[in-house]
Amino acid sequence: MTSRGSVAGDERLRLFLALRLPDEALDILTAWQAEHLHGGRIVPREHLHVTLAFLGSRPAAELRAIVDVLAGAAAETAGVELEVERYRETRAVGMLVLGDLTGEATRLAGRVGERLEELGVHRRERRPWLPHVTVLRHRSPPRLTPPLPALGRVAPSEAAAFLSRLHPTGARYEVLEACALGG
Repeated sequence: MTSRGSVAGDERLRLFLALRLPDEALDILTAWQAEHLHGGRIVPREHLHVTLAFLGSRPAAELRAIVDVLAGAAAETAGVELEVERYRETRAVGMLVLGDLTGEATRLAGRVGERLEELGVHRRERRPWLPHVTVLRHRSPPRLTPPLPALGRVAPSEAAAFLSRLHPTGARYEVLEACALGG
């Protein structure tokens, strides 16, 4: 596990846990975004990820236990393989929906959600977890039909706890701690 950020005191943190994408995948995605996405704000390279759980505002004192949950669940996870299935727009974002080829990412999201609920810091959504990468933010859907990026199979090797700081130009993410999948 690596620590890249720091927090202190009684501060409240806007947190989420996510799979980090390999550099090669990020290279392909950012080139694809520049060529095919318009009508909104492109999500920057350093913000592209696959969310496992969004926790919202949590006391900084809970961070260690939350990261321990992520690290434990990640250590039990190996062989995650994702593949782009389709582009989808909601009222606020454009996303690439991913297929979970081995089922490992879905099992990881399930373990993380269950253990965070046991800690009392998170409540899972009723709908099934949808692996996706948000690639565009917009005020109204631009109704794009871009070709899918030629990513092939993507194998994330780590998960991370992210801090999200809100700014007028959009949220800014900072990796607080990262841990390897499969221990």
